[in-house]
Amino acid sequence: MSGSKSGRPEGAGSLLRSAGVVSAAVLLSRLTGLAREIAMARLFGAGIAKDAFDVGFRIPNLMRDLFAEGALSSAFVPTVTHYLTGKSRLEAARLSNLVATALILVVGALCALGMLFSPALVDLLAGKFGEVPGKRELAVSLTRIMFPFLLLVALAAQAMGVLNADRQFGVPALASSFFNAGSLVFGLGLGYWLAPRLGLEPIHGMAFGVVVGGAMQLFVQAPSLRRSGFAFRPALDWSHPGLRQVFTLMGPAILGTAAVQVNVMVNTNFAAGITDPAGRVINGPVSWLGYAFRFMQLPLGLFGVAIAQATLPAISRSAAQADLAGFRDTLSRSLGMVFLLTVPSSVGLAVLGEAMIGVVYEGGRFLIHDTRQTALALTCYAVGLAGYSAVKILAPAFYALNDSRTPMVVSLASIAVNYFAASALVAIPGLRHAGLALSTSTVALFSAAALFWTLRNRIGGIHDAALARSVGKILLASAVMGAACLASSHAVRGWLGVSRWARAADLALSLPLGLTVFYGVARWARVAELEAGARALAGPLGRRWQALRAKLQ
Repeated sequence: MSGSKSGRPEGAGSLLRSAGVVSAAVLLSRLTGLAREIAMARLFGAGIAKDAFDVGFRIPNLMRDLFAEGALSSAFVPTVTHYLTGKSRLEAARLSNLVATALILVVGALCALGMLFSPALVDLLAGKFGEVPGKRELAVSLTRIMFPFLLLVALAAQAMGVLNADRQFGVPALASSFFNAGSLVFGLGLGYWLAPRLGLEPIHGMAFGVVVGGAMQLFVQAPSLRRSGFAFRPALDWSHPGLRQVFTLMGPAILGTAAVQVNVMVNTNFAAGITDPAGRVINGPVSWLGYAFRFMQLPLGLFGVAIAQATLPAISRSAAQADLAGFRDTLSRSLGMVFLLTVPSSVGLAVLGEAMIGVVYEGGRFLIHDTRQTALALTCYAVGLAGYSAVKILAPAFYALNDSRTPMVVSLASIAVNYFAASALVAIPGLRHAGLALSTSTVALFSAAALFWTLRNRIGGIHDAALARSVGKILLASAVMGAACLASSHAVRGWLGVSRWARAADLALSLPLGLTVFYGVARWARVAELEAGARALAGPLGRRWQALRAKLQ
């Protein structure tokens, strides 16, 4: 792939505008998701019900990454982009219908099998739950209720892929907000009004809410699909070249994504079996890890996922047009922007994590002990934030080049990395469950480094020297920011203590201080991505200001 047929690569302003649209929608999604988790924390704490719910939700969620937002999106978006770029909208719409019909048949059958074999799946993921009376049985019943969510979210991901390929980012990114809001509202209504009348527990109502939320995530995208000419019409043609291309890319992608799911299963199994000094299995570790990772998903979604969603169609177009220079430029800009946003976020989560967790989650059945344990896990997850986000960009880049083997190999290698890291870290008395979070971060950093090194060798570099300079400057600014936040946080705690209001005051002082310090040092160091971001933001704001002035005159 050489030369340039496109004329111009995807510019920083265009990329940032697309990522900005996604970020705004993702922010709402993450905030509604956080509201859902706050309700779960206050109502169920980190005990038997929440542990069982997390395992029950995690089982279909593991397959969701396999057949929806992981392998399917990575294989489907480049293929449908190629059809939109090189063929016609009508042919792209037919491909979309073929993929959706295949999903209904294949994933629907998997849902039926999953509901049937839920007891075996729970034993595989959390075998130690059987040692706590009633915990295994609760997890099995919740798994069966939530399994249909898999089919709904797979179809929602396919709809998202079509709209993203058509350069529509807002509605697909906003769709998950409807899942969070729907699962919360309907979950509370079913759990506390209908469930008692049916002899069920409130947690069962929350499980039914997950299914309702999944349906809302799918159907909110339907109007946009119809307006774009992608209304669903059942179609089946297993020999269609586009469908076969999606399956060809998905095969290795599923194997690669399956490696990630194996890591999740291993870590969940470790967490479910953590014991107290007397050798009794304790309740809480699965929930602490779940709450911490949900909190980490805010910056991950805002920065990593948003930029990745905006990048994939752009690099897919460059690949389809044999524009290697545009491919390289867009990828380099995306990675630089991800590091600019995630590295300081990691430092902020590590330094201010306990105050954040305390303000957001603590209360009701979520106790101060739960706050500290969740904050410890959050700190360890934060170590890998830049790695998680970079993988979101790097892995799909290989799919855009029709190479699904490399991400698969890296993912399979991560199984060994995770197992040895988890085995060693979970045994450390001061870490235990947090050691599992740290092993997850280790895998993310390993995967990002391996993918980056392989891709740069394949395409002749990703502007390595400039990217390295930017990362060095970002690390410097983040270190200074972390020191400032740590000093202010210690001062506030020494003055006000650790009550909820004291923690809120800590955040009210330390967060603006940290942002100001980071921006000042990054500006002084002339971080290129900061300048590009400021220009991209200043352009639309300047135009709006001029328009407002013209109206007032």
